[in-house]
Amino acid sequence: MTLPRPIAVELLPHDPRWSAMAEQAGATLSAALAPIIVTVHHIGSTAIQGISAKPILDLIPVVQSLPELDAHRRDIETLGYEWWGELGLPGRRYCTKDDRHTGRRLVQLHCYEIGSSEISRHLAFRDYLRERPDLAREYEREKARCRSLHPADSHAYNDCKNAWIKSVEAEALTRHRR
Repeated sequence: MTLPRPIAVELLPHDPRWSAMAEQAGATLSAALAPIIVTVHHIGSTAIQGISAKPILDLIPVVQSLPELDAHRRDIETLGYEWWGELGLPGRRYCTKDDRHTGRRLVQLHCYEIGSSEISRHLAFRDYLRERPDLAREYEREKARCRSLHPADSHAYNDCKNAWIKSVEAEALTRHRR
């Protein structure tokens, strides 16, 4: 399986423009995929006010069906995204968009079909950290720790954070189900 290239891990203070940039990217996707896109959610650290994040927007485009999305792969690629398919996560389509001039990663799409439990999982984690600034700061410290261990390898950085995320995600999902 071919993976997107690992990138250097750069953590920047929260930028209030990230929300508007995510809305714009979502609107562009929605316009290009009009009949099959249900909504686009902004997730990841750029969606959590007050904590440092890699300046890369993580979005969840929710689609009517994955086969329909697959049929629109060219439309996504025309918008400048690279298509990676499931990339190890069944039921997902993963796409990345890099700046053409600098090569810097700008956006990551985690596309799921409406009704996927993965959507709820991501949203529960995001919302839980938004509700718990103390936990968001703890996450920021974990990200800084992982960045210090893996400054040039985003794949290893993500693996490093995984245990912390899974632990908090379990709490978030319990709260979300209530």
